[in-house]
Amino acid sequence: MMPLLSDVHTGSDSDLLRDKLTLLLDSTGEGIYGIDLDGRCTFINRAGADMLGYRVEQVLGKNMHDLVHHSHEDGGHYPEEECPILKAFRKGESCRVDQEVFWRADGTFFPAEYSSYQIVDDGRVRGAVVTFSDISKRRQAEEQLQRAKAELELRVAERTRELSAALRQVRQLSAHAHSVREDERTRIAREIHDELGSLLVALKLDVNWMAKRVADREPVARKCETMDRLIEAAVDNVGRIITDLRPSILDHQGLIAALEWQVQEFSEATELPCEVEFDIAPEAFAPDGAKATAAFRIFQEMLSNVARHARATQVRIAVRLTPAELAMEVEDNGVGAARDALEASTSYGVMGMRERALHFGGALTIAGARFAPADDMPGTLVCLRLPLAGRD
Repeated sequence: MMPLLSDVHTGSDSDLLRDKLTLLLDSTGEGIYGIDLDGRCTFINRAGADMLGYRVEQVLGKNMHDLVHHSHEDGGHYPEEECPILKAFRKGESCRVDQEVFWRADGTFFPAEYSSYQIVDDGRVRGAVVTFSDISKRRQAEEQLQRAKAELELRVAERTRELSAALRQVRQLSAHAHSVREDERTRIAREIHDELGSLLVALKLDVNWMAKRVADREPVARKCETMDRLIEAAVDNVGRIITDLRPSILDHQGLIAALEWQVQEFSEATELPCEVEFDIAPEAFAPDGAKATAAFRIFQEMLSNVARHARATQVRIAVRLTPAELAMEVEDNGVGAARDALEASTSYGVMGMRERALHFGGALTIAGARFAPADDMPGTLVCLRLPLAGRD
């Protein structure tokens, strides 16, 4: 058994050594005590005794586990054989623990951080020295930090819900605005066709009637021919305007026919070599109504961006329709687009396509081209995935 500090020989040298050791132990703010192989206290400094609510002489010789480490924080019994302090030094190991409590003389406890190290004498383990400290303030700070974190997470979650609700409202408003605009385009196209178109046809008939009656008067006949050509040009322009406002093929022949027509118009207008693929599953049905309009307008914007910005020499267009999904891809070998430009707040075309797609549960992605472009021409691949099981 190790001698207690009080049992050390009282000769002058021993007294000096004991006094120095006592001063050293008492000079630290941490609690320090030693135990023998049976777990009994061989020494303890004043800070440790004060922390535990005892006088030094009350602790010496006592089983420290039974005295200060007998129970868990919830009051449950802490078996001695499970004590890390005793298990560690008896196995020739050290330990450091900061998730347990020490009990005071008055029956209260405090969260403690402690460590245990072996005491070895002549190659034999004689016991252990244990240092401990009261980490109540640190635990309180951690709990306050945890509460603040939980409160912050709650606020973030609430704000996220608010922002999500606001975003849904914005998207609903955007979808309503698109719907209203399409309805207005349809109405204007119909009125132009019915009113202006019929007027131009009537005017053409009148000019033809006049031309027959002034055939012998060459200046007037030439003027009638000029007027007839102008009326023909007006009829063509009116037809183009009507088609731009609302392609009748979309309403009369469906989305796939409208997409094929748009590809042909793009190819003729840009004179770009186009690799075109339409893969329509036999059992698939193209969407109609608002979803078909959204898909068509997104496809128009894809092709329009290629014509206006890409400076491409080759374009690949793929449309695939299955019972579950409509997929459209437009790929070019042009100059590409910088990521920050695509994400800029002024990229209204890209934002419009994405919002249309998101409203119907779809997704629009933009990436570099997959077919071997030149190093300085990264190209662009725009993909739309539109599920067909969602709302129309």
